[in-house]
Amino acid sequence: MTCFSFRFGKKAGPAKGYVGDEDVSGMQNVNLFPYRELRNATDDFNLANKIGEGGFGSVYKGILKDGRVAAIKVLSAESKQGVNEFLTEIKVISAIEHENLVKLYGCCIEGNHRILVYNYLEKNSLAQTLLGGSQSGIQFSWRTRYAICIGIARGLAFLHEGVRPYIVHRDIKASNILLDENLNPKISDFGLAKLIPSNMTHVSTRVAGTIGYLAPEYAIRGQLTRKADIYSFGVLLMEIVTGRCSTNSKLPVEEQFLLERTWVLYERKELVGLVDTALNGEFDAEEACRFLKIGLLCTQDAPKLRPSMSTVVKMLTGEIDITHKPISKPGLISDFLDLKVRSVENQKNSKNTTYTSSGSDRQYNLSLSSDSTTSCATMTFTAIHDRSD
Repeated sequence: MTCFSFRFGKKAGPAKGYVGDEDVSGMQNVNLFPYRELRNATDDFNLANKIGEGGFGSVYKGILKDGRVAAIKVLSAESKQGVNEFLTEIKVISAIEHENLVKLYGCCIEGNHRILVYNYLEKNSLAQTLLGGSQSGIQFSWRTRYAICIGIARGLAFLHEGVRPYIVHRDIKASNILLDENLNPKISDFGLAKLIPSNMTHVSTRVAGTIGYLAPEYAIRGQLTRKADIYSFGVLLMEIVTGRCSTNSKLPVEEQFLLERTWVLYERKELVGLVDTALNGEFDAEEACRFLKIGLLCTQDAPKLRPSMSTVVKMLTGEIDITHKPISKPGLISDFLDLKVRSVENQKNSKNTTYTSSGSDRQYNLSLSSDSTTSCATMTFTAIHDRSD
């Protein structure tokens, strides 16, 4: 299965960042780990213990001095953006706790080392298990998917409505949903999160996140509200029900984009045809179609029409009936950007192209690359003309 990931960010050259004690002095309940302990925990960051890698560093499995198994996220020292993400993640996650959020054990800020230490989650991410193919060995029954969807929704509702100032995650996607040994979902990676005071309707900010999950009004105008997270959740909900990435270039053209395909089949009253065939017909068809409709409600073009996350939870559990609820056309990034995504299947070398978005003075560099070790193709966007954070 091919999955496309897009990234927006400021164009910035490499710059060393340093985090000192003063940077975390105002953050309470942050445990500081000695670098030596984390080096020992991972056998000197042995590649055999590496369990993941992202744009800002690598993640290792390690055993702490007290016996706890941890996920140790080592941030790259090359970019200033990595420093900002590091501090944001500590600030956000150290102050809150919820059963559907990852738990921060602490961090390390010795010298130029920037390391986050989280509880280790045995079953990895949804992207690597449910969407990554059958090699994971995990059987995602309909009841398991049902529970995962509701767990993610509850975690997001907590961020949006259970804390002050409320938190917009900005990067809700399958790779940021981790699963524990019982397949309970935990929202992770708070490096892009924004804390927004309740008296503000939105903030204007540098666009960051992953297209395919990125709400069009945020991607184009940079106006961030909770509705952007709700849009991302809607796409993720469709992925969980269908068992496929939001974009798959191996499918026929008319089926490559999951959100568009879901809308087409909704209008035809054929939503049940999208449900993951791996379920072998063992699912509640009415419930699965309701979940897909909720996904469409969350991705409607007009942000004001998207339900709040607490309402989404009630819709998922059946406390709110959506049988006769009108659903308008989803907001599609292709309606705003003069960008045609072409298949990168069989592409071996990275190519760079510059596009200019329609109706906007924001210009982007587009880099296409294919990873031979995975089934995912990656498309990275860098804003050339953009507002700063």
